[in-house]
Amino acid sequence: MSEFRGGYGPSSFPPPPRRPDPQRICGVNAVRALFLRRPEAVQRLHYLAERRPVAGPLCRYLARHQKAYREVLEDELARIAGTEHHGGIVAIADPRRALPIPTPPPPVLFAAPVLLVLDGIGNPHNLGAIARGAAFFGAKALLLSGDSRQADLSDAAFRTSEGGLEHLAVYRAEDLGSTLRRFSGQWHIVGAVAQGGLPPGRIARNKPIALVMGAEETGLTPDILACCAERVTLPGSGLVESLNVAAATAVLLHALQPGMG
Repeated sequence: MSEFRGGYGPSSFPPPPRRPDPQRICGVNAVRALFLRRPEAVQRLHYLAERRPVAGPLCRYLARHQKAYREVLEDELARIAGTEHHGGIVAIADPRRALPIPTPPPPVLFAAPVLLVLDGIGNPHNLGAIARGAAFFGAKALLLSGDSRQADLSDAAFRTSEGGLEHLAVYRAEDLGSTLRRFSGQWHIVGAVAQGGLPPGRIARNKPIALVMGAEETGLTPDILACCAERVTLPGSGLVESLNVAAATAVLLHALQPGMG
């Protein structure tokens, strides 16, 4: 009888897909916002003794839902967080990423006077700082481009946002130019440029504004600029070339609110 060499033994099947790594949400404000907006996503909680007043109610929630929590020492928390900038408390949570825009588009994209659109902003700390300002000024959503440079939601972005990302719906447009053209009838599309644009007070406000911010080094691409009905520039003293993109975004979000300017 000949030896059987084929078949479907254990090594013949591909391994199951690897589950995405959980995210580490660090800091009091970020962790509180996570428990407020996505408590079901929390897997476990770690904290220093000094954070007991903050952690107590969160631990009671986790206990009711049979999830783990533990008080740890500084060195262990830094290891768990992957950074020394953990704020004394770290939640391990199911990962969250920017979602593709569904058809039809979600109403939240049109729910606030200004929709913030980011094109090629690769620094996750800038992304987090921008989200913090956006939430502060009442934005409801954030639209990221499909540019390979564009940062997605990450541990650093959540930490820097101080909870802001939890209050924003975050979507991604793989072809941002096509998306902006498709919705140009519903948004007044305004591109931020370092020079040559209108001051914020002269920007039309007859419909919701889609404010498009580009990378500090390169700005908006010609294709994206061509989608913009207007361009906006922050007037400054001229003593420095420009603001950091997160600071510029916050100023523009404030200036473009109804009644401002």
